[in-house]
Amino acid sequence: MTISSSLNAGVAGLNANATRLATISDNIANSSTYGYKRSQADFHSQVINGGAGLFSAGGVRTTTQRLIDERGPLISTSNPTDIAVNGRGMIPVTTAVSLDSSSGSLPMMLMTTGSFRPDSDGILTTETGLVLMGWPANIDGTMPTYPRDTVDGLEPVQVNVNQFAGDPTTAMSLAVNLPATETVAGAVGITQDLSIEYFGNLGTSETLNVSFAPAVPATGSSNTWTMTISDSASGGATVGQYTLVFDSSRANGGTLQSVTAISGGAYNAATGAVAITVAGGPLELTIGTIGEPSGMTQLSDSFAPVSIEKNGSPVGNLTAVEIDPNGFVNAIYDIGFTRTIYQIPLVDVPNPNGLISLNSQSYQVSPESGSFFLWDAGDGPTGEVLGFSREESATDVAAELTALIQTQRAYSSNAKVIQTVDEMLQETTNIKR
Repeated sequence: MTISSSLNAGVAGLNANATRLATISDNIANSSTYGYKRSQADFHSQVINGGAGLFSAGGVRTTTQRLIDERGPLISTSNPTDIAVNGRGMIPVTTAVSLDSSSGSLPMMLMTTGSFRPDSDGILTTETGLVLMGWPANIDGTMPTYPRDTVDGLEPVQVNVNQFAGDPTTAMSLAVNLPATETVAGAVGITQDLSIEYFGNLGTSETLNVSFAPAVPATGSSNTWTMTISDSASGGATVGQYTLVFDSSRANGGTLQSVTAISGGAYNAATGAVAITVAGGPLELTIGTIGEPSGMTQLSDSFAPVSIEKNGSPVGNLTAVEIDPNGFVNAIYDIGFTRTIYQIPLVDVPNPNGLISLNSQSYQVSPESGSFFLWDAGDGPTGEVLGFSREESATDVAAELTALIQTQRAYSSNAKVIQTVDEMLQETTNIKR
């Protein structure tokens, strides 16, 4: 009966608007929740064919979805491990409870923002028990290759503040001017000595002793020196010896003309470096390229160390961590050097709105979202990782209040339909009287 279908349609309208009201109330309640994604209720008509000349009201049904691909505005904070994603992609997290499990791989969940702070074990965790995940770096701060379609390489990001670390010296650049007057006939031929501090694998202070012995000819000028390098950590043993010949032409006077290895690693003419091996391992010593005035020179009558540069530092105490836009977690030590300890990848799926919504603004991959891929931040479709930042709620309170008014009116109208059908049925009942 058509009048009965009207009653059913009115009831369906009440239920549909009640569902819409639930999404609106959830959005408004979370208008101050960091990283909250707005929910939306969509209405769909239902058609029931009653046959020729007959119409039956089918009513309405609703579907709801969370608009995870919508992003709220970003704000700055004072905590370096407050993280927000600027653009596409989500950061991987897991639960603190799962860390105590020995069942294998940790479950991966996704977030677009989070406020992480070290717990008692130094693991970066939110107040709701979500743990930041990342790829661990090598001891020297370089990143190994990890699989991109699995969570096997990910582990909890752990920052042990007040831990000690050393930064050994692996490269050194030396620019010294040698006196040209020492390689001419009749010169005294004074050997020039230079001591350079470097840092060993255990953060100890070591010394490279470099001596330059001129070759004094019987006549004319040899423009030739013998460079001998000894290492204090190796008991003063010679780790490299080289013959340096300088150009005396008008065009390139005073610059290196040739470098010949007597002992130690070969001279690389492209980079201007010699490879020596000290007690702690290989060390690259750059002395300059052929014909360039920026390295070793032989000019005038003075011995002058022009420039000595080296990497490495003594033992330092970790005092802070920061996260750069590429997702690298950098440890900062009190002696001034920094080292990469983790990289936070960004997770992307084909359909973000198909993710399963969980508590605390976290999400989980589902068949509807598609399979995930781990990207370097800023690579492919993904955006960048911002430290000192949080993402605010995606709720627009003004729009929600407007929708609330519309929903209230629609609900009242459907209630009016039910009331009208009831009055009509009452009239039908009164026919018998």
